[in-house]
Amino acid sequence: MSDSSLTKFLGGSPGQVILRLVFLSFVVGVILSALDLDPLQIVDYAVRFVQRLWDMGFAAIENLLRYFAIGAVIVVPIWLVMRLIKSVGR
Repeated sequence: MSDSSLTKFLGGSPGQVILRLVFLSFVVGVILSALDLDPLQIVDYAVRFVQRLWDMGFAAIENLLRYFAIGAVIVVPIWLVMRLIKSVGR
């Protein structure tokens, strides 16, 4: 990468970007400390959130499959009988 493409990628000169990141990291660290939050807690919360979403997603799919099976028990035999009646009538 040339110097200009690195500057474009970072959004400024590397020195300025590093200083901004250090400052913002310090400010966010102070805020999180004041809120009594630990970075590992935040990661744990995020992982549990994704797991709950994942589980809810599969529960929703399970419900959809159950509804499909309940409907298919009625629809497929009726469809089959209708097809047989039409084929005999020809």
